[in-house]
Amino acid sequence: MQHRTMGNLGEQVSLLGFGAMRLPTIDGENSKIDVPEAVRMMRHAFDNGVNYVDTAWGYHGGTSELAVAQALQDGYRQKVLLATKNPTWAIETTADFMKYLDLQLEKLQTDHIDFYLQHGLGRDRWSKYQALEIFAEAEKAKAAGKIRYYGFSFHDKLETFLEIINLYPWDFCQIQYNYLDTEYQAGQAGLQAAHAKGMAVIAMEPLRGGRLAAGLPSQISEMLQRGERELQDLVAQRHPAEFIDVHRFVFEHGNEFTHPVEWAMRWLADQPELSLILSGMSTMEQVEHNLGICSSPGMVIGNMSPEERNLLAEVAKAWRARIKVNCTDCKYCMPCPQGVDIPDCFSRYNTAAMFDTWDQGKRSYSRLIEQQHDASLCVACGACEAACPQKIAIIETLKELDAALR
Repeated sequence: MQHRTMGNLGEQVSLLGFGAMRLPTIDGENSKIDVPEAVRMMRHAFDNGVNYVDTAWGYHGGTSELAVAQALQDGYRQKVLLATKNPTWAIETTADFMKYLDLQLEKLQTDHIDFYLQHGLGRDRWSKYQALEIFAEAEKAKAAGKIRYYGFSFHDKLETFLEIINLYPWDFCQIQYNYLDTEYQAGQAGLQAAHAKGMAVIAMEPLRGGRLAAGLPSQISEMLQRGERELQDLVAQRHPAEFIDVHRFVFEHGNEFTHPVEWAMRWLADQPELSLILSGMSTMEQVEHNLGICSSPGMVIGNMSPEERNLLAEVAKAWRARIKVNCTDCKYCMPCPQGVDIPDCFSRYNTAAMFDTWDQGKRSYSRLIEQQHDASLCVACGACEAACPQKIAIIETLKELDAALR
């Protein structure tokens, strides 16, 4: 297993971290974890070099921390760095921070948490946390030995991210980051800014919820294979030893082409600012696959050639070209007088188009219909179009997406 240093903290951490948000379940019910199988998967990862596990108060309906606690019995707690997240949305008073932390220590059957995060810190919650002086509570928890390092996970815009990292001396942060999301949320600019401050940076959603791993649209799959065929000829001729080393995992598994998971993981491993790739795994097959990739001697900074980086940049460009609506989620169009959630409608439309997941998109859109926030409620008043800085033809696009997703 390849290892990295966690920013300025000095901790040596495995390149692959085990995310406990997508553990195996019984009968597809999210809150019913198949605990014996989950424990087996986590311990297999720990036995093969993974030394970081990440959970949260709310994962699996509050049961993920209990499953992780089981996996860390029998001496595993001493071998693994444990991360969990304070439920930011539930904090109403200053005392709530320590209340939830103590409950989590009890659930996890441990006397300390190595990496403690504020879950999903963004503009609204950031303002509330400043008012409640939660950061002083975190310092108390550190002094008491309840937590070792304090950080946050993030799903908001870059300007908010930069404000957050500049107003408190965080130890680490966790951002959504992959070869497609370089300009999404914190993005590459946020990654580099946090790294420049000495913070450890953890990449979550390395596969964009699995969408970069399986069921790729034929256009994307063909691009990767065509590009790799050209690269194989180029690299094999110029640098045969390097080619064999970097693609060892492919050859050992009898594959003709690099698996999309390996492309995504190799791209992340090539980023010098990243300390850890956090992957949520649901099956033992996924664990084995990720272990194989992240244990490869080629999974180091500088593992990708300029030609390979250019290929993935072109693939990402092709992904983005599939976006139907150039909406930035600025919400200037909101609130809609008729109750249409315009940005959410656009988001579901874009996701279905980008990843060719129309059936899933229709199911997702049906929930907006049930909530009476769908596009069919538009009466073409035009207030949204007058406010839109992107000059989107909102009225016609709402009609279009309603027909596509209904």
